[in-house]
Amino acid sequence: MSYQCISVSEAVEMMQSEAVTLLDIRDEHAFQAGHIADAIHLTNENVAEVVASLALDKPAIIYCYHGNSSKGAADYFYHLGFKKAFSVDGGYAAWQLAV
Repeated sequence: MSYQCISVSEAVEMMQSEAVTLLDIRDEHAFQAGHIADAIHLTNENVAEVVASLALDKPAIIYCYHGNSSKGAADYFYHLGFKKAFSVDGGYAAWQLAV
């Protein structure tokens, strides 16, 4: 099994019940304008450093603008060895509407 797509409510529930790694893959301007608390801003420039610092057994929840690019990123993280990698359906836009 590869990565999984989850809803905003599933992401929130997971974040409340266990330790997760939350990764924001949007551009710098969007991240600075607003992001989910405790999210790590993941860029092409810092991906190797971030990946090296993360625990592979800790679930990685990844979001982008609308939930499209995060699917590829979640798949990438799964293939790097992360036991659980998730893409948030609807991305940050859905998060803002739901939370």
